[in-house]
Amino acid sequence: MKPIIEFCLSNLASGSQKAKEELERDPNLDVIEYGCLGHCGQCAVSHFALVNGEFVYGESTEELVNNIYIYIEENPMF
Repeated sequence: MKPIIEFCLSNLASGSQKAKEELERDPNLDVIEYGCLGHCGQCAVSHFALVNGEFVYGESTEELVNNIYIYIEENPMF
């Protein structure tokens, strides 16, 4: 089973699109986008994604991608 990375459409429009595109190139991840993930307060101030249902954020797209990989490494699914 692959880690699931979920993005909010509004956050993608605010700049996290580059992070999504980079993560989509990783065949070991399932990347999904939704209209809204219900984290509107955080969505307005930083880039974020849900990783296996857990909130992960970054001040930049590079930091977001890095934090996602750190989260996956520190929280294996099995």
